[in-house]
Amino acid sequence: MKKKEVKKLTKDQALKNIDKLKKDLFNFRFQKINGQLKNPAKINQTKKTIARLKTYLGNNA
Repeated sequence: MKKKEVKKLTKDQALKNIDKLKKDLFNFRFQKINGQLKNPAKINQTKKTIARLKTYLGNNA
């Protein structure tokens, strides 16, 4: 998710996205352990997207 996309979100949408991404991250970790994760870079991308959303929420609180 790009910076421009994050700015367009409302507070509720950002919170829902954070929850969804945290669940995805949880599943990616299990997939990595089991050797089922095809793209390991998704873990870092997901972490960075969560950080972007949290930063956005912190600045607009």
